[in-house]
Amino acid sequence: MKKFAVLMLALCSMLVAEAKPTVKSITSPDGKLKLTVTIEKDIRWSVELDGETIITPSKVAMQIGENEIWGENPRLRKATTGKIDEVIPAPLYKKSEVVDQCSTLTLSFSGNYGIEFRAYNEAAAYRFTTTRKGDYTVKNEVAEFSFEKDNNVYCSYTRSNSNKTFEQQYFQSFEGPYFIEPMTKMGKQRLMYLPVLVDMGDKKVCITETDLVNYPGMYLYNGDQNTSLESHFATVPNEIEQGGHNMLQGLVKSRKPYIAELNGARTFPWRICNIARNDFELLDNDMVFRLSHPNVIGDTSWIKPGKVAWDWWNNWGLYGLDFKPGINNRTYEYYIDFAAANGIEYVILDEGWSVNLKADLMQVVPEIDLKHLIDYGKERGVGIVLWGGYWAVDRDMDNVFKYYADMGVKGFKIDFMDRDDQDMVNFYERAAATAAKYKLMCDFHGAYKPCGLSRKYPNVVNYEGVNGLEQMKWSSLDSFDQVTYDVQIPFIRMVAGPMDYTQGAMLNGTKITFRTSYHEPMSQGTRCRQLAMYVIFESPFNMLCDSPCNYEKEPVCTEFIADIPTVWDETVALDGKISEYAVLARRSGDTWYVGGMTNWSGRNLEVDLSFLPAGTYEVEKYVDGYESHVLARDFRVEKQSVDNTAKIKVWLASGGGFAFKITPKK
Repeated sequence: MKKFAVLMLALCSMLVAEAKPTVKSITSPDGKLKLTVTIEKDIRWSVELDGETIITPSKVAMQIGENEIWGENPRLRKATTGKIDEVIPAPLYKKSEVVDQCSTLTLSFSGNYGIEFRAYNEAAAYRFTTTRKGDYTVKNEVAEFSFEKDNNVYCSYTRSNSNKTFEQQYFQSFEGPYFIEPMTKMGKQRLMYLPVLVDMGDKKVCITETDLVNYPGMYLYNGDQNTSLESHFATVPNEIEQGGHNMLQGLVKSRKPYIAELNGARTFPWRICNIARNDFELLDNDMVFRLSHPNVIGDTSWIKPGKVAWDWWNNWGLYGLDFKPGINNRTYEYYIDFAAANGIEYVILDEGWSVNLKADLMQVVPEIDLKHLIDYGKERGVGIVLWGGYWAVDRDMDNVFKYYADMGVKGFKIDFMDRDDQDMVNFYERAAATAAKYKLMCDFHGAYKPCGLSRKYPNVVNYEGVNGLEQMKWSSLDSFDQVTYDVQIPFIRMVAGPMDYTQGAMLNGTKITFRTSYHEPMSQGTRCRQLAMYVIFESPFNMLCDSPCNYEKEPVCTEFIADIPTVWDETVALDGKISEYAVLARRSGDTWYVGGMTNWSGRNLEVDLSFLPAGTYEVEKYVDGYESHVLARDFRVEKQSVDNTAKIKVWLASGGGFAFKITPKK
């Protein structure tokens, strides 16, 4: 009997060893992208496009508490496939509606968890789900993105200093440059924040996440210096102390040994691989919007995106006046008058209107009469937006938002969060919900990348999380190449959503003439490049960074900027190559705009107008001037009659750009 038991045990072991893995797959609606899930001792997913391997089998798992691991020795209970084919209304976005078509695979496992997969024509995505009840913690989540070859990666590291610990890297502003490095040469202890772009040569893979709710943001790193990227997450703060910039930040003094504290059934964030055969396809990508939570606030008619006259970048730089500019009523009356005269919807009072070092937004400096300025603006059709640091907003959020909303303020620019752990992610949602309660808009600065909150709370009208024009106040050309960065972010950072880059400089520099100045800043690249940014960069709440006095000296450019919409009915990616150039078209009503930018290489481009409906049009062309390669402010305006069969040739100077306004002929 004993020998029989031993024999049966050996037989069972052989059967287990010979057991085949369970394989499930789905294909995209066009049949060209295939997503495969392999379930054996763990769970791995892989992706092919046009028969070429994009993601090799990559592990997904989640550790719950100390002893439970979703995805280890999984027991599949049910697998369901399906399709989604719908059109999502998209107010306050870069298009009026978004087509959502994909194939789905839903897997349910013993242990009250599941994983949802989706295959799109241009992307693959997955997320964990659970029906669990009660309290639990997530110790860690494993998300791998493995590749066959040693591809180059466009990565923004959290800190330029490679010797910092992971803990030291959690505190940062999410606005660094891109390093382009082979996977196997990347710093193995350096965290990258999303989006991250993998350059496979003929294809690009842009990795990001969305539907980030009550959960930390995901970093990637390459700890083994192989051809795979893996996830990392900040752990839950235990002690947070007020400090940092003007006592407006939360400094984490200690952390708990897990990444999230949760309760009950929920879905987890989507992990997205956007895949482009041509670089320019990434210029118009809707995956973050598609996979984020639908609108929860209902009516959005009160939300009015638009342009904002901004004080901080130009250092309150008014001149030739009969009063001393600064943080005072006369200065802001001037900004309001300028906005009203040019149809600009808002004026922002950036840092300085509230008493410094108090982190108390109810204490206003004596030089400012907020009620007067709000009423002054209202009489002229200009709304007032206030800046507030994170700690000051969070300490008394409901009272502050209600008080200033009742006074007539239209929104808040909230700054210096500088983290994306679970505690901070929850602050974003709390701020968005409380602001919506009082019909206020939110523009997040010192912020991680967009993760779908703008769809859930459409009053969230912009994010920073970009190395924007403010860097030109202190970054020399040797220390930061803004022109090249400008033709990288539309293919990477903008895939995640809107970005408050704060363009609009009227002082412009070539490689020879650019210089830094905190008090009288300028841009790298040409004037028309600045105009093109208002077309190319997705930015529903869009700053005019320069001094009203400078704009008043440049009425042609000011009129173009003031007139251009900030939300759109349609977006069409036309052409582009990452780090080299980008060309994008957008439509509002029956008027089209086309914008193009190049790197430091001047180039000739041809804009094919076949995206236009049949008919005849007038094109107003803002193009680099003949001397713009040495005098970057030089530009000219030309007009041309065309139909939709035309191809317009345009020359871009070094660091140059162009902008077209296309209107149908009556």
